[in-house]
Amino acid sequence: MVRAAVLPAVDAPLEITEIDLPDPGPGQVRVRLAAAGVCHSDLSLSNGTMRVPVPAVLGHEGAGTVVAVGEGVTHVAPGDAVVLNWAPSCGSCHACGLGEVWLCANALNGAADVYARTVEGTDLHPGLNVAAFAEETVVAAGCVLPLPDGIPLTDAALLGCAVLTGYGAVHHSARVREGETVAVFGVGGVGLAALQSARIAGAAKIVAVDVSPEKEELARAAGATDYVVASENTAREIRALTGKQGVDVAVECVGRATTIRTAWDSTRRGGRTTVVGIGGKDQQVTFNALEIFHWGRTLSGCVYGNTDPARDVPILAEHVRAGRLDLGGLVTERIALEGIPAAFENMLAGKGGRALVVF
Repeated sequence: MVRAAVLPAVDAPLEITEIDLPDPGPGQVRVRLAAAGVCHSDLSLSNGTMRVPVPAVLGHEGAGTVVAVGEGVTHVAPGDAVVLNWAPSCGSCHACGLGEVWLCANALNGAADVYARTVEGTDLHPGLNVAAFAEETVVAAGCVLPLPDGIPLTDAALLGCAVLTGYGAVHHSARVREGETVAVFGVGGVGLAALQSARIAGAAKIVAVDVSPEKEELARAAGATDYVVASENTAREIRALTGKQGVDVAVECVGRATTIRTAWDSTRRGGRTTVVGIGGKDQQVTFNALEIFHWGRTLSGCVYGNTDPARDVPILAEHVRAGRLDLGGLVTERIALEGIPAAFENMLAGKGGRALVVF
């Protein structure tokens, strides 16, 4: 039996309770969690914006220690420190064949599996494959990546989603070049990672945008050179900061139609807008045909930072060891499982960066 945060139904309160977690079967790994980040995607899953089978244990950004492995698992062993990978690629679908593993058609197949049961015997699903909001979890072998040496295990949880996504949005999707100007919309966990990544890329000016004036210090510590409190004048303010041109790259980490539109309006002619935030179907963004031609901008979606976790986690670890990437700088609150509902409320209110569940 282990304690976990269970989502009994869509839009229902989380229940902190004990669950019956089996031993790992063939091709599976049991992990004792050190920490799990509370991501906006978890909120989207709980309120139905994104759909997974329920009841489920949420949480997809985590790190911990291998407790046991099933038959056939050879890349990790008991005692190894690992990062959870919520979107393991199958290697055989069309996207994987193109090398676009972040678009793997089968990455989330495991979310439909039954991986544990409540004490009453009700089947439980593993959220986005890994069920990190629990003291321990059992996952497919492809969902664990060895943690490189020299990385604090607790903070390493952030590598599983926020940092991979923010880093990838800047380096893989937007392909920020040294000397370019960048605006990051939304100073949460992913936005803070994007700010740090823009600094690592050598951006000349990095503008952070958020609805909360209180996040300015946090944003500047992550690398922002300028801070704009979101308003109807945001695009105009960003153009004023960039010689009336607009930024070369805008990274949208909110997932709202108005923010996506503002990010687009904030980029220069020929600039690039990368949308990381996950919005609902009701969030309609509109453009007219003439402006698409005239501005010559590129608008791109970005899934999981367009990353290959097996390739990129070691790269990120090297940035951490060299002092270029500060994982702890993304965390504004360290909580227990019972603190997750309050962390969701803070997200809705636009407060703080990343909340980290520490076991």
